[in-house]
Amino acid sequence: MFRRLNRNTLLAFTGLLAGIVGLLVQWAADPAKFSEAQGFFGLAFPPGILFIVLAGLLMLATARWWWHSVFGVFIAFWIVGVGGLSGQLTPNLVSSNPGTVTGNVVMSAGLILAFGAGIASMIGGRRATRARELR
Repeated sequence: MFRRLNRNTLLAFTGLLAGIVGLLVQWAADPAKFSEAQGFFGLAFPPGILFIVLAGLLMLATARWWWHSVFGVFIAFWIVGVGGLSGQLTPNLVSSNPGTVTGNVVMSAGLILAFGAGIASMIGGRRATRARELR
């Protein structure tokens, strides 16, 4: 199955995985911060993990189409882009807790990678589809 996925798609999956690792680091550094998330399915861990996993599963489920990476691009934009613009991400990047800062840097870097690689994957996939259609 993974042999069909192009390099950019694999990089997008790597970025999503790094995003999850970053969230796990944040959780380990300050578990009390995520106790507020208990209302989310009654779980006391970062709900962003579920969203990233769902995006990755949707990417896998739609891997036969050129646009499959849109799910990784969307979740990366939502967490880093919208989180940054709304002021949700910045306090964690300047926290006094080094684990929180490290986790946020890892998460953000991974999701930025997923965003860029996902865009590149869609562009490459669309070009390949067009080339096949023109033959």
